[in-house]
Amino acid sequence: MTSEAGTPQAPHRLSLLGGFRLVDGAGPITVPRGLQRIIALIGLRPGATRTHVAGLLWPDAAEERALSSLRTGLWRLRREPGCPVRTVGDTVRLDTSIRVDVDDLVRTAARVRDGGDPRLATAVLTAARHDLLPGWYDDWVLLERERLRQLRLHMLEQVARSYLDAGRHDEALQAALEAMGAEPLRETPHRLIVQIHLAEGNAYEALHAFYAYRDLVLRELQLEPSTAMSALLSDILAPIREGPARPARPARSTRRATGRTRDDPVTPRLIR
Repeated sequence: MTSEAGTPQAPHRLSLLGGFRLVDGAGPITVPRGLQRIIALIGLRPGATRTHVAGLLWPDAAEERALSSLRTGLWRLRREPGCPVRTVGDTVRLDTSIRVDVDDLVRTAARVRDGGDPRLATAVLTAARHDLLPGWYDDWVLLERERLRQLRLHMLEQVARSYLDAGRHDEALQAALEAMGAEPLRETPHRLIVQIHLAEGNAYEALHAFYAYRDLVLRELQLEPSTAMSALLSDILAPIREGPARPARPARSTRRATGRTRDDPVTPRLIR
């Protein structure tokens, strides 16, 4: 494990969103794929026991064989000057100097959820556009990938709500649209988009967003939007559902263009 600059130094950042990347003060560090799996798992499960780590990394192996493989991997890591892993008793964790991008995402999501400034989320939401360790299909990766995907969706929705409550409709719409793009069939961002358009007084845009989502879920899931979403537009949709009002029929003229009323006798014309 050596830095691309040629001088091993203590690593200080581990990126797992978008792919494995370990960086120290001198630049990126090259890590063999087998050791990447150990570092990534320990970064996602800090303080896990050796048995737990070994079982996740080698799920098909017997426990003793899995533990033996883990000991070999940890030995290889400890031979490197910039080894990022520390063992404390039966647990393994990353060195405290290492910052993990997944931890940044989790911490920021908690701050936004607790009412923090939504602008804090900008950087981590940009990084979180990328999946966790794309191309890795271990069970523990798939589980964490889905957890973080849901975390990002909820954070985008919370950011949109915060901006909407503050009257910052443009920022609210951008966050809601990004959430919609990440999961088009999820109703919550579509509902937020309708609410934002209504807050701006754009009834047409709100109706367009509603019917676009309705057509989508009818086509893909054979479902209707929820009652909660329909209720947002109840005042606007009511006259549409009831049909257009019939215009009042104009009063019939009591006299035709000829000047006769309906009761006037008709004099037959002589045909020559």
